[in-house]
Amino acid sequence: MGLNILYEEVTIIINSESDILDVEEVIEILYIGRNYVYKLLNSGELKAFRVGRKWRIPKKCLEEYIIERSRI
Repeated sequence: MGLNILYEEVTIIINSESDILDVEEVIEILYIGRNYVYKLLNSGELKAFRVGRKWRIPKKCLEEYIIERSRI
């Protein structure tokens, strides 16, 4: 069941029009809390960049994070 959800979420990411996601979109895709997303971003575990005070997460970086975490 978990792998099916993972596959569906990766498919949604791939099919979305935007190549850049924001924190809210990552929260919805990964079903995790805001604080945990910021922990991933600040630690560098989830690659991203900042524009002003806002984090921007390239879709490819989120895909890589999901794939890497699914191997554990």
